[in-house]
Amino acid sequence: MIQFLLNQTLRTEHTLDPNLTVLNYLRQHLHKPGTKEGCASGDCGACTVVVGELHVDEHGIEGLRYRSLNSCLTFVPALHGKQLISVEDLKHQGRLHSVQQAMVDCHGSQCGFCTPGFVMSLFALQKNSLDADRHQVHEALAGNLCRCTGYRPIVAAAEQACHSPHADQFDALQAATLAKLKAIAPSGTAELKSGDKRCLLPVNVDQVANLYEVHPQARLLAGGTDLALEVTQLHRPLPVMIYLGQVAEMKRIERFADRLEIGATVSLTDAYSTLKAEYPDFGALLLRFASLQIRNQGTLGGNIGNASPIGDSPPLLIALGSHLILRKGQTRRTLALEDYFIDYRVTAREEGEFIEKIVIPRARKSHLFHAYKVSKRLDDDISAVCAAFNLHIDNGVVIEARVAYGGMAATPKRARACEAALHGSPWNTATVERACTALAQDFSPLSDFRASKEYRLLSAQNLLRKYFIEQQNPHLQTRVSAYV
Repeated sequence: MIQFLLNQTLRTEHTLDPNLTVLNYLRQHLHKPGTKEGCASGDCGACTVVVGELHVDEHGIEGLRYRSLNSCLTFVPALHGKQLISVEDLKHQGRLHSVQQAMVDCHGSQCGFCTPGFVMSLFALQKNSLDADRHQVHEALAGNLCRCTGYRPIVAAAEQACHSPHADQFDALQAATLAKLKAIAPSGTAELKSGDKRCLLPVNVDQVANLYEVHPQARLLAGGTDLALEVTQLHRPLPVMIYLGQVAEMKRIERFADRLEIGATVSLTDAYSTLKAEYPDFGALLLRFASLQIRNQGTLGGNIGNASPIGDSPPLLIALGSHLILRKGQTRRTLALEDYFIDYRVTAREEGEFIEKIVIPRARKSHLFHAYKVSKRLDDDISAVCAAFNLHIDNGVVIEARVAYGGMAATPKRARACEAALHGSPWNTATVERACTALAQDFSPLSDFRASKEYRLLSAQNLLRKYFIEQQNPHLQTRVSAYV
């Protein structure tokens, strides 16, 4: 059984198919057609909804947090203990919500198919950003595509809605909503089952370990932005899932003198401020990682665990010398991230073992870390090549070098020959050129629709040259956020 609020109405579901997406639950089960299906892959934003949940901030203040999500990639079990808000819930007592009215006033809609998704993204922006600036508006709307209106009037609507927000029914009912969410807060392992499909929802990491030992064939579900595609795109059912979104220990970020420990289910949005403060390039890359809807759901552990050769975080984490804490039952082991990836989609994880947390060394002043992403589109696009460089240079000599790439092989990996060419050598153009030549020993990239093998290798070499030039001329640094 799972429980959640549908706006202000308590819903209790016993026998829903756990493979059911929130999009199809709204449209097919609740007959709420305002939420649209555009792509069923999290690319267009037409299916955007907002989820409210209990949240305790860094000062210990409890409140309600609203976040935009792609309902086409969100399985119904993820609603357990939360509040679901769809576009039908915004109009109140016959009056449009202020974000809806702004879209009308600014002529932000033509065919209207994408409009509900834009409205819900604007609703979340209004709730989370007082007097949002142009950058915040663009970030909030980057995951919503419009094919006929054009974005200028929609941006104008966002500015109107955020610069002069009106108190709404959600503000008036905030205390009541918090009380209702506290009343249904998960306190033990729940289960949603229908036929031969089931989803188990543990609330602590010990329960996860026990359940995964009993059900090693289960698929672990956190954000689901990758896993859900097996259902929505490949039409492949997932018989058993273990949902990790209620496990508090795996959603923690802990700071120590020498390291950061980030729980595997920390969302990319939640990890952003910590990683940006420690490594600005990591923060910049996360902004280009995917849309805000995806970052609100997608997790750092999931981006590692799916073992994609084009995942954006692994090359950066490898270059930083990060480790994983893996758990199986009551046993934990530490594994260097670079050793986790064995082959294409093959990892060193044992049956019944899962990523509990990621351990990242703290930044050192002696090390120069930068990362770069090459993609066809600036925002919300997959890398053709992702590069990360972490060098210690002393008195003009490379004392230590860690270089890692994504998109260049079957796994994210270090460029060992390149590192060897750099190590112990003077930090000059001749050394960099030798290291660029050595990259051809490290990688034999493939050609695909994103890039040819020749383009990938040349880009990898040019990114090392770019890193060198920017270290010599810091005023030229554009870093990951401006590089395409």
